[in-house]
Amino acid sequence: MLEIKELTKKFGQKVALDRMTCSIGEGCIFGLVGSNGSGKSTLLRTIAGIYRPDGGSVEVDGKPTFENSQIKGQMFFVPDFPYFFHQATIRDMAKFYCNLYPGWDPMRFEELCRMFPLDENSRIINMSKGMQRQAALILALATRPTLLLLDEVFDGLDPVIRQLLKRLLAQEVGERNITILIASHNLRELEDLCDHVGLLHKGGVIFERDLDELKLGIHKIQAAFMPSLEPDALEGLDVVKQEVRGSLYSFVIRGQREEILERLHARNPVFIEALPLTLEEVFISEMEVAGYDLDHIIK
Repeated sequence: MLEIKELTKKFGQKVALDRMTCSIGEGCIFGLVGSNGSGKSTLLRTIAGIYRPDGGSVEVDGKPTFENSQIKGQMFFVPDFPYFFHQATIRDMAKFYCNLYPGWDPMRFEELCRMFPLDENSRIINMSKGMQRQAALILALATRPTLLLLDEVFDGLDPVIRQLLKRLLAQEVGERNITILIASHNLRELEDLCDHVGLLHKGGVIFERDLDELKLGIHKIQAAFMPSLEPDALEGLDVVKQEVRGSLYSFVIRGQREEILERLHARNPVFIEALPLTLEEVFISEMEVAGYDLDHIIK
Protein backbone atom coordinates (compact mmCIF):
# COMPACT_ATOMS: atom_id res chain seq x y z
CA MET A 1 0.00 0.00 0.00
CA LEU A 2 1.31 3.42 -1.02
CA GLU A 3 0.11 6.22 1.27
CA ILE A 4 0.64 9.89 0.45
CA LYS A 5 -0.46 12.22 3.23
CA GLU A 6 -0.46 16.02 3.08
CA LEU A 7 2.63 15.83 0.85
CA THR A 8 4.32 19.15 0.14
CA LYS A 9 7.40 19.75 -2.00
CA LYS A 10 8.87 23.16 -2.76
CA PHE A 11 11.63 24.42 -5.02
CA GLY A 12 12.50 27.82 -3.64
CA GLN A 13 9.26 29.80 -3.58
CA LYS A 14 7.53 27.47 -6.06
CA VAL A 15 5.20 24.89 -4.54
CA ALA A 16 5.35 21.81 -6.75
CA LEU A 17 3.20 19.57 -4.52
CA ASP A 18 0.65 21.26 -2.28
CA ARG A 19 -0.54 19.07 0.62
CA MET A 20 -1.31 16.18 -1.71
CA THR A 21 -3.13 13.21 -0.25
CA CYS A 22 -4.03 9.90 -1.89
CA SER A 23 -3.62 6.16 -1.40
CA ILE A 24 -2.85 3.48 -3.99
CA GLY A 25 -3.41 -0.18 -3.23
CA GLU A 26 -1.54 -3.27 -4.34
CA GLY A 27 -2.13 -4.98 -7.65
CA CYS A 28 -3.19 -2.02 -9.76
CA ILE A 29 -1.93 0.10 -12.62
CA PHE A 30 -2.46 3.72 -11.64
CA GLY A 31 -2.26 6.45 -14.27
CA LEU A 32 -1.17 9.96 -13.33
CA VAL A 33 -2.48 12.61 -15.71
CA GLY A 34 -2.42 16.37 -15.48
CA SER A 35 -1.43 19.63 -17.07
CA ASN A 36 2.20 20.56 -17.67
CA GLY A 37 3.75 21.53 -14.36
CA SER A 38 1.02 19.81 -12.35
CA GLY A 39 3.58 17.88 -10.29
CA LYS A 40 3.50 14.41 -11.86
CA SER A 41 7.28 13.98 -12.22
CA THR A 42 7.92 15.62 -8.85
CA LEU A 43 5.48 13.20 -7.23
CA LEU A 44 7.20 10.18 -8.76
CA ARG A 45 10.63 11.41 -7.68
CA THR A 46 9.37 12.04 -4.15
CA ILE A 47 7.79 8.59 -3.95
CA ALA A 48 11.07 7.11 -5.20
CA GLY A 49 12.93 8.83 -2.36
CA ILE A 50 14.95 11.10 -4.63
CA TYR A 51 13.36 14.24 -3.16
CA ARG A 52 12.89 14.81 0.56
CA PRO A 53 9.33 15.97 1.36
CA ASP A 54 9.07 19.49 2.73
CA GLY A 55 5.90 18.48 4.51
CA GLY A 56 3.67 15.46 4.93
CA SER A 57 4.81 11.93 4.16
CA VAL A 58 5.19 9.19 1.57
CA GLU A 59 5.00 5.67 2.95
CA VAL A 60 5.07 2.19 1.44
CA ASP A 61 3.58 -0.41 3.77
CA GLY A 62 3.80 2.09 6.59
CA LYS A 63 7.47 2.96 6.05
CA PRO A 64 8.84 6.25 4.65
CA THR A 65 10.62 5.99 1.31
CA PHE A 66 13.20 8.76 1.76
CA GLU A 67 16.64 7.38 2.77
CA ASN A 68 15.11 3.94 3.26
CA SER A 69 17.29 1.44 1.44
CA GLN A 70 14.99 -1.48 2.25
CA ILE A 71 11.98 0.16 0.58
CA LYS A 72 14.06 1.48 -2.31
CA GLY A 73 15.30 -2.03 -2.96
CA GLN A 74 11.69 -3.05 -3.62
CA MET A 75 10.86 -0.26 -6.09
CA PHE A 76 12.24 0.94 -9.40
CA PHE A 77 11.86 4.36 -10.99
CA VAL A 78 12.22 4.87 -14.74
CA PRO A 79 12.44 8.66 -15.28
CA ASP A 80 11.59 10.54 -18.46
CA PHE A 81 15.31 10.59 -19.27
CA PRO A 82 16.78 7.31 -17.91
CA TYR A 83 20.30 7.46 -16.50
CA PHE A 84 23.05 5.01 -17.36
CA PHE A 85 26.76 4.96 -16.59
CA HIS A 86 28.85 6.50 -19.34
CA GLN A 87 29.91 3.94 -21.96
CA ALA A 88 27.93 1.20 -20.18
CA THR A 89 26.10 -1.61 -21.97
CA ILE A 90 22.86 -3.19 -20.77
CA ARG A 91 24.90 -6.07 -19.35
CA ASP A 92 27.18 -3.63 -17.52
CA MET A 93 24.14 -2.04 -15.90
CA ALA A 94 22.75 -5.49 -15.10
CA LYS A 95 25.93 -6.34 -13.16
CA PHE A 96 25.49 -3.14 -11.18
CA TYR A 97 21.80 -3.66 -10.42
CA CYS A 98 22.18 -7.32 -9.43
CA ASN A 99 24.20 -6.16 -6.40
CA LEU A 100 21.81 -3.31 -5.62
CA TYR A 101 18.40 -4.96 -5.82
CA PRO A 102 17.71 -8.06 -3.72
CA GLY A 103 14.97 -9.20 -6.10
CA TRP A 104 17.22 -9.18 -9.19
CA ASP A 105 16.28 -12.12 -11.43
CA PRO A 106 19.02 -13.10 -13.93
CA MET A 107 16.72 -15.53 -15.76
CA ARG A 108 14.11 -12.80 -16.17
CA PHE A 109 16.80 -10.45 -17.46
CA GLU A 110 17.84 -12.92 -20.16
CA GLU A 111 14.21 -13.50 -21.08
CA LEU A 112 13.56 -9.77 -21.44
CA CYS A 113 16.69 -9.30 -23.52
CA ARG A 114 15.29 -11.83 -25.97
CA MET A 115 11.94 -10.03 -26.10
CA PHE A 116 13.26 -6.55 -26.87
CA PRO A 117 15.13 -6.00 -30.18
CA LEU A 118 18.31 -4.63 -28.57
CA ASP A 119 21.95 -5.64 -28.56
CA GLU A 120 22.64 -5.91 -24.84
CA ASN A 121 26.40 -5.69 -25.48
CA SER A 122 26.18 -2.35 -27.30
CA ARG A 123 26.83 0.92 -25.49
CA ILE A 124 23.56 2.46 -24.39
CA ILE A 125 24.83 5.99 -25.06
CA ASN A 126 24.85 5.19 -28.80
CA MET A 127 21.23 4.04 -28.81
CA SER A 128 18.21 6.12 -29.80
CA LYS A 129 15.91 7.56 -27.14
CA GLY A 130 13.36 4.81 -27.70
CA MET A 131 16.02 2.11 -27.46
CA GLN A 132 17.43 3.63 -24.28
CA ARG A 133 13.94 3.53 -22.79
CA GLN A 134 13.67 -0.15 -23.73
CA ALA A 135 17.00 -0.78 -21.99
CA ALA A 136 15.70 0.93 -18.86
CA LEU A 137 12.54 -1.19 -18.94
CA ILE A 138 14.51 -4.43 -19.27
CA LEU A 139 16.56 -3.51 -16.22
CA ALA A 140 13.52 -2.30 -14.27
CA LEU A 141 11.47 -5.46 -14.79
CA ALA A 142 14.47 -7.71 -14.05
CA THR A 143 14.72 -6.24 -10.53
CA ARG A 144 11.28 -7.74 -9.79
CA PRO A 145 9.99 -4.61 -8.03
CA THR A 146 6.82 -4.54 -5.96
CA LEU A 147 6.38 -0.85 -6.86
CA LEU A 148 7.24 0.35 -10.37
CA LEU A 149 7.28 4.07 -11.18
CA LEU A 150 7.26 5.08 -14.86
CA ASP A 151 7.51 8.65 -16.20
CA GLU A 152 6.37 9.13 -19.83
CA VAL A 153 7.28 5.51 -20.49
CA PHE A 154 5.61 5.33 -23.93
CA ASP A 155 7.54 8.28 -25.34
CA GLY A 156 9.77 7.18 -28.23
CA LEU A 157 8.48 3.61 -28.39
CA ASP A 158 7.14 2.25 -31.68
CA PRO A 159 3.64 0.65 -31.77
CA VAL A 160 4.95 -2.93 -31.54
CA ILE A 161 7.09 -2.20 -28.46
CA ARG A 162 4.23 -0.27 -26.84
CA GLN A 163 2.00 -3.33 -27.15
CA LEU A 164 4.76 -5.56 -25.77
CA LEU A 165 5.24 -3.22 -22.81
CA LYS A 166 1.53 -3.12 -22.02
CA ARG A 167 1.40 -6.92 -22.10
CA LEU A 168 4.42 -7.19 -19.79
CA LEU A 169 3.04 -4.68 -17.29
CA ALA A 170 -0.34 -6.40 -17.17
CA GLN A 171 1.47 -9.70 -16.70
CA GLU A 172 3.48 -8.32 -13.76
CA VAL A 173 0.32 -7.14 -12.01
CA GLY A 174 -1.58 -10.33 -12.72
CA GLU A 175 1.18 -12.73 -11.66
CA ARG A 176 2.96 -10.84 -8.88
CA ASN A 177 0.31 -8.34 -7.71
CA ILE A 178 2.71 -5.39 -8.00
CA THR A 179 1.71 -1.73 -8.09
CA ILE A 180 2.55 0.38 -11.13
CA LEU A 181 2.34 4.17 -11.37
CA ILE A 182 2.54 5.69 -14.85
CA ALA A 183 2.74 9.44 -15.45
CA SER A 184 1.96 10.18 -19.07
CA HIS A 185 0.45 12.68 -21.50
CA ASN A 186 -0.45 9.76 -23.77
CA LEU A 187 -3.97 9.31 -22.48
CA ARG A 188 -4.86 6.80 -25.19
CA GLU A 189 -2.19 4.41 -23.91
CA LEU A 190 -3.26 4.88 -20.29
CA GLU A 191 -6.87 4.19 -21.23
CA ASP A 192 -5.89 0.78 -22.59
CA LEU A 193 -3.78 -0.13 -19.57
CA CYS A 194 -4.81 1.53 -16.32
CA ASP A 195 -7.58 0.50 -13.95
CA HIS A 196 -7.25 3.61 -11.78
CA VAL A 197 -6.44 7.20 -12.67
CA GLY A 198 -5.52 10.31 -10.71
CA LEU A 199 -5.84 13.84 -12.08
CA LEU A 200 -3.23 16.32 -10.82
CA HIS A 201 -3.53 20.08 -11.12
CA LYS A 202 -1.38 22.78 -9.52
CA GLY A 203 0.31 20.32 -7.18
CA GLY A 204 -2.85 18.70 -5.87
CA VAL A 205 -5.06 15.73 -6.68
CA ILE A 206 -8.39 16.78 -8.17
CA PHE A 207 -9.63 13.21 -8.07
CA GLU A 208 -8.49 9.59 -7.93
CA ARG A 209 -10.92 7.05 -9.25
CA ASP A 210 -11.47 3.69 -10.88
CA LEU A 211 -11.33 4.33 -14.63
CA ASP A 212 -14.58 2.52 -15.42
CA GLU A 213 -16.36 4.29 -12.58
CA LEU A 214 -15.02 7.63 -13.80
CA LYS A 215 -16.40 7.09 -17.29
CA LEU A 216 -19.75 5.90 -15.97
CA GLY A 217 -20.23 9.11 -14.02
CA ILE A 218 -19.84 11.52 -16.92
CA HIS A 219 -21.55 11.36 -20.30
CA LYS A 220 -21.33 12.94 -23.73
CA ILE A 221 -24.75 13.63 -25.24
CA GLN A 222 -25.55 14.90 -28.73
CA ALA A 223 -29.07 16.03 -29.56
CA ALA A 224 -31.00 18.23 -31.95
CA PHE A 225 -33.91 20.37 -30.81
CA MET A 226 -36.39 22.33 -32.91
CA PRO A 227 -37.18 24.86 -31.66
CA SER A 228 -34.07 25.53 -29.60
CA LEU A 229 -33.98 24.76 -25.90
CA GLU A 230 -35.23 27.33 -23.43
CA PRO A 231 -32.59 28.73 -21.03
CA ASP A 232 -34.09 26.81 -18.08
CA ALA A 233 -34.33 23.49 -19.92
CA LEU A 234 -31.22 22.06 -18.27
CA GLU A 235 -31.89 23.19 -14.72
CA GLY A 236 -31.08 20.45 -12.26
CA LEU A 237 -28.56 18.76 -14.56
CA ASP A 238 -24.84 18.96 -13.80
CA VAL A 239 -23.71 20.26 -17.19
CA VAL A 240 -19.91 20.34 -17.38
CA LYS A 241 -19.73 21.59 -20.96
CA GLN A 242 -22.20 22.70 -23.62
CA GLU A 243 -21.70 23.57 -27.28
CA VAL A 244 -24.41 24.71 -29.70
CA ARG A 245 -24.20 24.75 -33.47
CA GLY A 246 -27.53 25.71 -34.95
CA SER A 247 -30.03 23.14 -33.69
CA LEU A 248 -27.31 20.64 -32.69
CA TYR A 249 -26.34 20.52 -29.04
CA SER A 250 -23.33 18.74 -27.55
CA PHE A 251 -23.27 18.24 -23.79
CA VAL A 252 -20.91 16.74 -21.25
CA ILE A 253 -23.05 15.99 -18.20
CA ARG A 254 -22.37 14.33 -14.86
CA GLY A 255 -24.88 11.98 -13.34
CA GLN A 256 -26.88 8.86 -14.09
CA ARG A 257 -27.15 8.17 -17.81
CA GLU A 258 -30.81 7.10 -17.69
CA GLU A 259 -31.85 10.18 -15.71
CA ILE A 260 -30.03 12.52 -18.08
CA LEU A 261 -31.60 10.97 -21.18
CA GLU A 262 -35.06 10.99 -19.58
CA ARG A 263 -34.79 14.70 -18.84
CA LEU A 264 -33.66 15.51 -22.38
CA HIS A 265 -36.24 13.22 -24.00
CA ALA A 266 -38.90 15.25 -22.21
CA ARG A 267 -37.84 18.20 -24.40
CA ASN A 268 -38.84 16.27 -27.55
CA PRO A 269 -35.50 16.15 -29.38
CA VAL A 270 -35.41 15.50 -33.12
CA PHE A 271 -32.72 12.96 -32.29
CA ILE A 272 -30.54 12.17 -29.28
CA GLU A 273 -27.64 9.82 -28.62
CA ALA A 274 -25.21 9.10 -25.80
CA LEU A 275 -21.59 8.63 -26.86
CA PRO A 276 -18.73 7.04 -24.89
CA LEU A 277 -16.12 9.49 -23.61
CA THR A 278 -12.43 8.86 -24.08
CA LEU A 279 -10.08 9.44 -21.17
CA GLU A 280 -8.82 12.52 -23.02
CA GLU A 281 -12.33 13.99 -23.14
CA VAL A 282 -12.84 13.25 -19.44
CA PHE A 283 -9.47 14.86 -18.70
CA ILE A 284 -10.32 18.02 -20.66
CA SER A 285 -13.73 18.31 -19.01
CA GLU A 286 -12.31 17.93 -15.52
CA MET A 287 -9.51 20.39 -16.23
CA GLU A 288 -12.00 23.01 -17.43
CA VAL A 289 -14.01 22.52 -14.25
CA ALA A 290 -10.75 23.03 -12.31
CA GLY A 291 -10.24 26.39 -14.05
CA TYR A 292 -7.89 25.37 -16.86
CA ASP A 293 -8.78 27.84 -19.64
CA LEU A 294 -8.55 25.58 -22.66
CA ASP A 295 -10.22 28.05 -25.03
CA HIS A 296 -7.69 30.72 -24.11
CA ILE A 297 -4.78 28.31 -24.77
CA ILE A 298 -6.14 27.27 -28.17
CA LYS A 299 -6.71 30.86 -29.25
